[in-house]
Amino acid sequence: MLIETVQLECLANLRNYVYQNLCDLNELEPGIFLMTERILTRGDHPCGVFFSVNGPRCVRLTAIWETDKNTILFYNSGGERVHKVELVRAPVLSPAVAQ
Repeated sequence: MLIETVQLECLANLRNYVYQNLCDLNELEPGIFLMTERILTRGDHPCGVFFSVNGPRCVRLTAIWETDKNTILFYNSGGERVHKVELVRAPVLSPAVAQ
């Protein structure tokens, strides 16, 4: 499993980074498949974001940004973790963004 460290300043950069990595790790052409996201909460507080790209032939690729550990975990279509990214600096996921 690959582990790297990156710095992302805003939520838009985080989204683009996750989308590009999901496409690169699974040999998909960026821009062809849409990515969806869902805010993860613990109690009433946001604690992460679940990203999903549905590819060809019912392939579903996912990533989870854990705000507590400040990491992004990437999973292949079989649900196996294939890549981990530690964020040096990441955007703040405020309750206002989660609503």
